[in-house]
Amino acid sequence: MSEVNRISSHVLRAQQKVQAAEGRNQYLAFSSGRETFAIDIRSVREVIQYEGLTEVPLMPAFLRGVINLREVVVPVIDLAVRLGRSLAEVARRTCVVILEVPSEGGTVVVGILVDSVNEVLDIGPSDIDPSPSFGLKPRSELICGVGKVGGRFVILLDVSQVLSTNEMATLAAVGIPTEA
Repeated sequence: MSEVNRISSHVLRAQQKVQAAEGRNQYLAFSSGRETFAIDIRSVREVIQYEGLTEVPLMPAFLRGVINLREVVVPVIDLAVRLGRSLAEVARRTCVVILEVPSEGGTVVVGILVDSVNEVLDIGPSDIDPSPSFGLKPRSELICGVGKVGGRFVILLDVSQVLSTNEMATLAAVGIPTEA
């Protein structure tokens, strides 16, 4: 079983546990650049290994392209660019994390390109600090807090802010579907 498949199956098991145990906070941890980020596991649909994508002309720089995921067009966001960095280098452990992002009209399915997926973390509410108002390189509206895990910090991303309303409208205008 590949590392991506192992983590993806772990994500599904973790999602089931979250639904069963109210009050637990589980996050999918992944790397982008030298930093570790995490997203609430309930927003993660699946993790797939990067196998290429189709570029879409005249799109924002952070939109790396689209993939065909079981006959559905899914936009893939380069998280590094979205966080104000240069394009992510595609390597052996590069993955696409498929997310369900809430929008005004329902839900948008979107992928984010990450360097690697690491693990599912349990982070209790007492181990999450609010996002600092200064000092972090990523755009502050994308961050919902900073988790403390084993003596290190994990930046918790706000899935609802991965794309702004205007950016989602741009995607919808070029025919990328949203789910109601």
